[in-house]
Amino acid sequence: MNAPIDASAAEELHGASRRLAAFVAGLRFDDLPAGTVHAAKRALLDYVSCAVAGSAMPVSRALADYFEQEDASRHASVIGSGLRLSAPNAALLNGANTHGLDFDDGHTQGSAHPAGAVFPAVLAAAQRHGAAPREILAAAAAGYDVMLRIAATVHPSSARRGYHNTAIAGVFGAAAGAASILRLDAEATLNALGLAGSFAGGIREYLEEGAEIKRLHPGKAARDGLLCAELARRGITGPTRVLEGRLGFLNVFGNGQIRPAALLQDLGRRHAIAEVYFKPYPCCRHYHAVLDGIRQLHAEHDFGTQDVERAEVGLYAVGALGHDHQHCETLLEAQMSAPCAAAMAIADGDVTAPMFLPDNLARADLADLMRRIYTVVDPECERIYPGVRSGAVTLALKDGRSLHARIVEPKGERANPLTDADLEHKFRANCEPLIGAARGAELLQAIWGFERLDDAGALYRW
Repeated sequence: MNAPIDASAAEELHGASRRLAAFVAGLRFDDLPAGTVHAAKRALLDYVSCAVAGSAMPVSRALADYFEQEDASRHASVIGSGLRLSAPNAALLNGANTHGLDFDDGHTQGSAHPAGAVFPAVLAAAQRHGAAPREILAAAAAGYDVMLRIAATVHPSSARRGYHNTAIAGVFGAAAGAASILRLDAEATLNALGLAGSFAGGIREYLEEGAEIKRLHPGKAARDGLLCAELARRGITGPTRVLEGRLGFLNVFGNGQIRPAALLQDLGRRHAIAEVYFKPYPCCRHYHAVLDGIRQLHAEHDFGTQDVERAEVGLYAVGALGHDHQHCETLLEAQMSAPCAAAMAIADGDVTAPMFLPDNLARADLADLMRRIYTVVDPECERIYPGVRSGAVTLALKDGRSLHARIVEPKGERANPLTDADLEHKFRANCEPLIGAARGAELLQAIWGFERLDDAGALYRW
């Protein structure tokens, strides 16, 4: 039996599901501050970057092959290809593409990746129903708020119990974003969220063996959330206390061990889409601070793979456990391994997408170094998590030197952000080889001026 939410938390959460639904139903583009609008465009650009780059991955190709054979609909576009599918299936494939390289945005307090759950649902619904760019930006902001507030409320209890927050909270964000596009009223939006609670699912067992199902989690959330909004539009009901109820989401997935203030605090005044981080490295975010630290040490000292006797990577418990394996037989194993990424950074001074190609992962020097990199729970990292995703690294060199770095805010966090120019560079570097420079320039122009466009056609032409 799950531990119930305590009385004070229950009082704080009274009517929470209904309040979130009313917020989503009432949010309009004109309600968004200029900073939130710009943040939404940054998130959209990073989404497109990751969806295009991920579309070339084997899992994405397998999904595309299946849907191309089985789905004769032509309602919504698959980013990075000429394929069109039904809106739910396009949302599933676009969400999987977005997470194909583990390069998509995230939220530290909720430990979740919102872009692949929210944008595919919003854009598929928008293309199917003819929504304008301003409506898309408002819907995305609503979806990010709902998803990330829910994720932050149950994290880290949910992750420790084995749930993947991207999947379990993402379906709520997708449902909220799609409900906004469909212009559902507060009652219908409440039903969409109520339905989403029964679609919520996703476990982290993939970490144990590098299973590819992780790639599908955002897409599953996007598809199911869109379905929930469409079903609510047709009158199907869900529980009105889906979050705070005795058998609701917070009790079931959070085991009663939640942070209630994260759900509703400053709702409508503070938008989560302006609080996400963007990834400079195509691997798990938990140890990006460590990679920043190794790169810092590279800039300050002269060493290479052959000089390192032993390395210790310090993280908080959620980041260390399940990401400490010293091998990388599959792409996901490599991207989920702190020793693997640390070995790349030690060897080459950076961690980039091409480094995860099979030939590079098979390098003998990386395999040897990985076995000498140990991941531990660092007390200071644990103390300040989940507020901050920090990391520490110590390199013991063969010449007797000991090098140490501690990074509190990894590159890409709100306190240490990627600039607009950084995001453009990420887009060009990862997408232009697939779509060409001319198409890349067209997309950049469209996204930075998105709220001034009459339609979102630039995102649908592939």
